[in-house]
Amino acid sequence: MASHLESKDGAASLRPVADYFSRFFPTVFYGMGEEIEVSDAGVVLLENLRMSPGEEANDPAFAARLAAYADVYVNDAFAVSHRKHASVVGVPALLPSFGGLLLESEVRNLSRAFRPEHPFVFIIGGLKFQTKVPLLKKISKTADKIYVCGALANSFWKAEGLEVGDSAVDGDLTGIAEFSKDPKISLPADLVVLRGEDRVTLSPGEVQKGDVIVDAGPAALREIEHEISTAKCILWNGPLGKCEEGYREGTDSLASAIAERGDDAFSLVGGGDTIASIQEQHGMDRFGFVSTGGGAMLDFLANETLPGLEALKNSPR
Repeated sequence: MASHLESKDGAASLRPVADYFSRFFPTVFYGMGEEIEVSDAGVVLLENLRMSPGEEANDPAFAARLAAYADVYVNDAFAVSHRKHASVVGVPALLPSFGGLLLESEVRNLSRAFRPEHPFVFIIGGLKFQTKVPLLKKISKTADKIYVCGALANSFWKAEGLEVGDSAVDGDLTGIAEFSKDPKISLPADLVVLRGEDRVTLSPGEVQKGDVIVDAGPAALREIEHEISTAKCILWNGPLGKCEEGYREGTDSLASAIAERGDDAFSLVGGGDTIASIQEQHGMDRFGFVSTGGGAMLDFLANETLPGLEALKNSPR
């Protein structure tokens, strides 16, 4: 087995994972640079692949070294399958390769967004506008309504010339004007804003210098919740506010509204803070499908494939 683990300080050791595995089956853990002996007994877990510069560089020698440990390659890491890393695209070129059960489930369920039932509502948050352009172009052809929320909405307002204070915005606003003219796209009608030590609800045009937009306001939530109350397909990626700083009322409220639709609508949900809200408030089983991917989910929905999936298709059999 091979994987990666990230922390706030960068790559972190997988040794704690090996210790956990050892409770259930014999596990041998190899640190970075150690000579590996693969035996027939137990499970071998390699150290965090991203500790090697050859992983992210897709170094052929590093890929060959990994491939030498196995007879068959299985990719069950959908969340990194948009990365052209050695373990994602390099190893499949050298071994008979297949998708795992999770990868298969991700592809099958996310593909339902390509032929959605209508009304189809798309809610998107996040920060970097340029990474969302391919998906917005694609989804705008099929969605009945698109809500741009979170820091992404801040970038739209700034591009329109509105004041956003000290709120998070993308550094590259190129192309936003094109989407601002799309009648399907809506921005939050009101906002929760920090003004000094005060927390106030304002319309977008009332934000002043020094303010910080932290969440969607109640009117915005009512509008979105009304739209999804009759939707048959709901796609949601990215929080509505600064969840990492505790401003998660909007995100939690939206999660509740989607969960209440139950079997009356097929919901596709992804993104780290989005998933955290679902896990804490509702549980996964109240949603149609909860994706493990953030960037991978966005890329797959935009392109209908990923580098990791193409590598599996082209592997030797």
